[in-house]
Amino acid sequence: MNYKRAYKERFYPTPEQANLLAQSFGCVRFVYNNTLRFRTDAYYKDGTSISHSQAEKRLVSLKKEFPFLKDFSSVIKSW
Repeated sequence: MNYKRAYKERFYPTPEQANLLAQSFGCVRFVYNNTLRFRTDAYYKDGTSISHSQAEKRLVSLKKEFPFLKDFSSVIKSW
């Protein structure tokens, strides 16, 4: 028999950690919304479909255009 186990974890961040998490999630939300707008505009204006890899390549220019994105890593780390 295979038994499934579940674990509940709770995280109580310090004020500094909470601030960093909020900033990180804000950057993620900004990039997602910006990319969604880019892809939607391309579809409705030109009828073109932007692939995931094309959207990823655009991230380099986004970091140059919006310097606050450089403050956070684009790679998620597990601690």
